[in-house]
Amino acid sequence: MGESVQTTYDVIIVGGGPAGLCAALYSGRGMLNALLIERGLPGGELLNTDLIEDYIGFESVKGPELARLMTEHAKKFGAEVVMDTVEAIEQRPNGEFLVTTQLGKEYHAPAVILTAGGTPRKLGVPGEQEYAGRGVSYCAVCDGAFFKGEVLAVIGGGDAAVEEADYLTRYAEKVYIIHRRNELRASQILQDRAFKNPKIEFIWNKVVEEVEGEPRGVTRLKLNDTVSGEHSTLTVGGVFIFIGFTPNSGLIKGHFAHDASGYIVTDNHMMTSIPGLFAAGDLRVQLTRQITTAVGDATTAAIAVEKYLTDRAHQKAAPADEREAVASS
Repeated sequence: MGESVQTTYDVIIVGGGPAGLCAALYSGRGMLNALLIERGLPGGELLNTDLIEDYIGFESVKGPELARLMTEHAKKFGAEVVMDTVEAIEQRPNGEFLVTTQLGKEYHAPAVILTAGGTPRKLGVPGEQEYAGRGVSYCAVCDGAFFKGEVLAVIGGGDAAVEEADYLTRYAEKVYIIHRRNELRASQILQDRAFKNPKIEFIWNKVVEEVEGEPRGVTRLKLNDTVSGEHSTLTVGGVFIFIGFTPNSGLIKGHFAHDASGYIVTDNHMMTSIPGLFAAGDLRVQLTRQITTAVGDATTAAIAVEKYLTDRAHQKAAPADEREAVASS
């Protein structure tokens, strides 16, 4: 994962989570000269996940361990991995892509697979930013151990919120799940687990208006009832926010097809509306976002890149062949 001297590749993979690592593996197997750029250690959200129990072949595996295995597997087939932050992906007039990074590097390739995932959505309320890292967190696995014996709040009603609340009960005295509606969006198996957990209590039809605290950290939340409009407070020692992710599709310079939330629209080969730019994983429009769907997308994208590059080479060679045929006739 050292500094790359080479600057031109067959394909550049942006993002090193499960999708990116799988794309790197298949690109290597396809004998493509591939570069994977990841802003941190490869693994993406796997590094922030304690136990994974829904990835086929692994009844139960630690997220960091699965990340390590995936990284080693990708490297075995020759993928080059560099640690840097991509700032822009831009298609040049000749159809090739220029990928620029925070460290001032410029990489070139005729194809790019974007697997950069997303970033946690913020509540956007007073105190959230002020107490970030001092009681406000977006990662239970990262920060849960710092809250032993505390009363905590988890904001959200989807899979991530319910799963992380369950995880936090191993450290916390009590965990409130605060949801703006009166029913969860999480899968039934996760709901059942949470409802049976004696340390979890649900607070329905409430939104956080403000995060309050002291110099040492968060002390309470101001809540608003979405039905009655009544205001209340909740004393907590920390708040974990899981209200979704914003796709990192803003790296793309130029217009591309996307939905109202910014998720990228692709065809069934994972190609975006920009020829040569493919997308896989969490930033693509799809029904669900799991490790299995991420690696499935990436497999398709990497194989589609092989075909795209072959077709592109034939198209570039065709005019010369035609001229030779005319000259010999």
